[in-house]
Amino acid sequence: MRRQCELLDVNRAMLYYEPKPPSEETLELMRLIDQKFTKTPFFGARRIKEWLKTEGWSITRKRIRRLMKLMGLEAIYPKPKTSLRNPAHKVYPYLLRGLTIDKPDQVWATDLTYIPMRRGFLYLTAIMDWYSRYVLSWELSNSLDTESCIKALNSALSLSKPEIFNSDQGSQFTALDFQKPLKEAGIRISMDGRGRWLDNVFVERLWRSLKYEEVYLHAYETVQEARISIGQWFNFYNYERQHQALGYKTPYEVYEANSRTRSHEIIATVETCFAGTTTTRS
Repeated sequence: MRRQCELLDVNRAMLYYEPKPPSEETLELMRLIDQKFTKTPFFGARRIKEWLKTEGWSITRKRIRRLMKLMGLEAIYPKPKTSLRNPAHKVYPYLLRGLTIDKPDQVWATDLTYIPMRRGFLYLTAIMDWYSRYVLSWELSNSLDTESCIKALNSALSLSKPEIFNSDQGSQFTALDFQKPLKEAGIRISMDGRGRWLDNVFVERLWRSLKYEEVYLHAYETVQEARISIGQWFNFYNYERQHQALGYKTPYEVYEANSRTRSHEIIATVETCFAGTTTTRS
């Protein structure tokens, strides 16, 4: 083994290293950071450090910054262009400013969020119809990878397709593999401005509701338990939870009612076209 490591120029210690899961203290700290960030997404490592002091935690800013990066959290504020992006990852302009959104499947939006467990953590991707707030699909993953985002996208596209698809500028959504199904379906791509959480406000509200009504009330033991429990909440959200902004209807009622209306309009248009053709021929 020593000789093989020398030939491959590999440190022998790598072969014996076994990564340790986060400690109970670290997981509790991450849960607190996530809870505070969900409530005040404009808090960075400095302000979270001061808030943790009031909660009895003496933590360095460097550690908080490292954990926030691990959790995929970044304080929301306008940022200068401090680095060049991968030229293969195209960033699209924001298309929703000033746009009247008055029907389902006009705009879909997506985002990622951190989900704490009793021992470990997960990442959740969801795709929402902007007009009805209906969650079309969602996926859980143990890493910030693109694969789970693509899976959620394909699942949503199997149901319908939007005119515009909006996301933030995260690497998962700027990846070519993620954008490919959108381009093939002829869907226009829109992206939030840097540090502008209001550009995707409905998904941010979804995360807040999910975490305070479901996630923070449970300590999931396994991925399967988290999947089942979160799935039950999404069913409640889509089919039972009434929204004041929707006239106290559920997201599904608004999405499906308008979908039926659009279907009838399309059928009526097609029948008119055929009727006109028949008249011409006769």
